[in-house]
Order: sequence, then structure tokens, then C-alpha cells
Amino acid sequence: MAGAGRARRNAPPREEVLAAAMGMIAERGLEKLTMAGLGREVGMSSGHLLYYFRSKDELLLQTLEWSEGRLGAERGRLLAGPGTARERLEAYVDLYVPEGHRDPHWTLWLEVWNRSQNADGDARARQAAIEGAWHRDLVALIAEGISRGEFRGVDADRFATRTRALLDGFSIHVAIGLRGTDRGQVLRHVREFFEDALLVVQPRGRRG
Repeated sequence: MAGAGRARRNAPPREEVLAAAMGMIAERGLEKLTMAGLGREVGMSSGHLLYYFRSKDELLLQTLEWSEGRLGAERGRLLAGPGTARERLEAYVDLYVPEGHRDPHWTLWLEVWNRSQNADGDARARQAAIEGAWHRDLVALIAEGISRGEFRGVDADRFATRTRALLDGFSIHVAIGLRGTDRGQVLRHVREFFEDALLVVQPRGRRG
């Protein structure tokens, strides 16, 4: 028991472990992330990691929550910043869509959701909380754009649901490197979708 106490006192902070896990995914790919490898990275045994996280599924979910927390803070700054609702909507989309093939955050997101088929109720609720934060922010932004006259009078919640389904589909294509789909194409498709379905067409000024 004394040895276990020393291990707990000498263990790196939880955030350091999660940051190391994310770094390994970014540098080596998810398939190279093992409890033994992560333990070597942070100076802990795989047994001690299992003591803290219980399973690799829990480690992956906590790493995703940590990454989402960082994205959430950045999203909050973007959405609270200056500019039109349209400009901030484009910033939201830019943050949402993967940087490219094997984007580490999306690679992790896909793996966690793939494993969720056998997840317990607590894990599913935590995953739903991640999705809910993105959804609520998008609903609020759309509602603001409507109130400012920038967006059409759509049902903000329904439109946000459909938009995120569109973004998820395109983002998965980018993250897995589907041939013929890249980030630039996706951003153009989403921009055209907003122009067709959401943006208010401003009347052209009359010539004098």
C-alpha cells in the first residue's frame, strides 16, 4: 500500500496525461496509442494508468473531453467576438471541420463514437454533452443572426440540427481522407448551403 501511495503522489497531473495521449495520436496515429506506450511517455506503468482511467475506453473519452474543452474555449471566444453573425458562423464552421486527413481530434472522436456501441449510460451521457455544447452554440448564433436580420426566419434548432448533420458527414469524409473530398471543397459546399438556405439576400442598390 505504501508503494501505491508513492505512485499516486508522483503521478503526473491528469491534464498532462491527457495532453500526452492527444500528442501521441497527432504524431503517431491512434493505433500507436497503447497504455504501455502512454505510460512510458508520462513516466507511469500501464497498471497505474489503468488504476486512474479503469480502461482504454475511459482514457479515450477523457482525452476527447479534454480536447473538446479546449475547442469549446476557442469557440466561445470566436462567437463572443466582433463581426457579423455570418462571419462568426463561418468561424464556427472553420473550427468544426477537420484540418485534413487523420486530424487528431476527429480521429479520436470517430474512435470514441465507434466504441460507444458498448458504452454504459454514463459514457453515453458524456458524449451527448459534447454534442450538446456545439449544438447550443450554433442555435444561439443562428437565433442572433435572425434577430439582426442577417438570416432568414428559420427554426433555429431544426436548422442547427440539419447543419451539424451536414458538417458531420463532410467532416468524416475529410478525416478519413475520402478521395475527392478535401477541406476547401467542404467549406465551399457549406458556404453555398448557407447562401441558399439561410442568408438574407440584400437588395442591390439602385443606380442613380
